[in-house]
Amino acid sequence: MYKVKICGICEAKHLRAAVESGASYVGFVFFEKSRRNISIQMARSLVTGVPPEVVSVALMVDPSNEFICRVLENVPIDMLQLHGHETTNRLLEIKNLTNLPIMKAIGVKSRDDLAIIEEYAIVADQLLLDAKPPKGAKVPGGLGNKFDWRILADFKCEIPWMLAGGLTSENIKTAIEQTTAFQFDVSSGVEDKFGTKSEKKIFEFLNTLKGDFDE
Repeated sequence: MYKVKICGICEAKHLRAAVESGASYVGFVFFEKSRRNISIQMARSLVTGVPPEVVSVALMVDPSNEFICRVLENVPIDMLQLHGHETTNRLLEIKNLTNLPIMKAIGVKSRDDLAIIEEYAIVADQLLLDAKPPKGAKVPGGLGNKFDWRILADFKCEIPWMLAGGLTSENIKTAIEQTTAFQFDVSSGVEDKFGTKSEKKIFEFLNTLKGDFDE
């Protein structure tokens, strides 16, 4: 069974669309440079409405201990997604600090980028393989870019992982055919314009995965 994370949720109607359409994870971005950045106050209001069977994920980029604690003291988060340059040692520090499962994002452009996965898989609880951002990008992901998914044709990992980067309801079939992924993270692919989610596109993405792709 495929699982989907709808990331970058900022409004109640989009959270409701994700939950009602069958998302397994919902993501909230705590990174000021992102257009999807959410305040702690708004996140608290939204996350309290997430049913227990759906995992609430807080995306952070090289966060300080102080910032992590401030978020977690106010928002009932289930998992942290680290999308910066965090080392394996830093992951361990954050796990000890929070006692929460950690999803580590890894940028991928070529097969060589998969080399570090083994060391992160020892520490992280999940991995997220995303398109590596272009040089000079102000944000580490969520740009709607995809990488060559054929790189992952024979990919194996000892812990759960998600495919991210440029996914849409139109190309998800190809992603499944070219990779071994069964978990998918989508943000820009369910937006009408950059940073603004679409209830219709959220439904279409999740509904596509419920079908058998025979159409």
